[in-house]
Amino acid sequence: MSTKENHFGESVAATYDESSADMFDPGVLDPAVDVLAELAGDGRALELGIGTGRVALPLARRGVPVHGVDLSQAMVDRLRAKPGGDAVGVTIGDFATTRVEGTFSLAYLVFNTIGNLTTQEEQVACFRNVADHLEPGGRFVIEVGVPELRRLPEGQEAVPFRVGPPVWAFDLYDVATQAMSSNYVTIVDGRSTYRSIPFRYVWPAELDLMAQLAGMRLRDRWDGWTGEPFTSRSRQHVSVWEKPAG
Repeated sequence: MSTKENHFGESVAATYDESSADMFDPGVLDPAVDVLAELAGDGRALELGIGTGRVALPLARRGVPVHGVDLSQAMVDRLRAKPGGDAVGVTIGDFATTRVEGTFSLAYLVFNTIGNLTTQEEQVACFRNVADHLEPGGRFVIEVGVPELRRLPEGQEAVPFRVGPPVWAFDLYDVATQAMSSNYVTIVDGRSTYRSIPFRYVWPAELDLMAQLAGMRLRDRWDGWTGEPFTSRSRQHVSVWEKPAG
């Protein structure tokens, strides 16, 4: 088991689904599952950062065998408590380096989870780890936001993304190192709590180079799960890389 710091322990896992309720909306979730099921075909899928099973469970209900990797036992316990959760295999560990048995036709990282790897070295290692798990012709999918540096006037480092009550949240950017953090201040009954989760933001072209280093090539890039074109105005992207067949 990795010694990497776990920022998704019991206190976060207990309310994770409620705090991310908009991501469970069928209008958001179904298009993602549609794409992943099509890419998996008749093969197996590997989810990195499987969490509470938001994507893995509906994908498994489509008949795709899913195995997950996650650092947080508390998050996985929530998955296990849901209908069908006992049928999804999970390995506890750091998804940049953790190995599981067998090969997969699809591996995927959704909801900005690539940023939980907070160094370039870890992100490069993740691509290599995925390539080692994919069968020839297998695909690797990442859903991640485009860094919103256009919203940073000179001298500003913070971008708010939730204004309470009860939660006020903002991202902090270090444009010199690509380090960032999401910060949450919660005030309930006059009592406040503060939580900060570190990330590393990464550009689409940088991800393409990581894929190239791992022996994969870009197959598709969209603005979202419904296939809209990715443009200079896109605030996120869904990218698909392919391992050579042969």
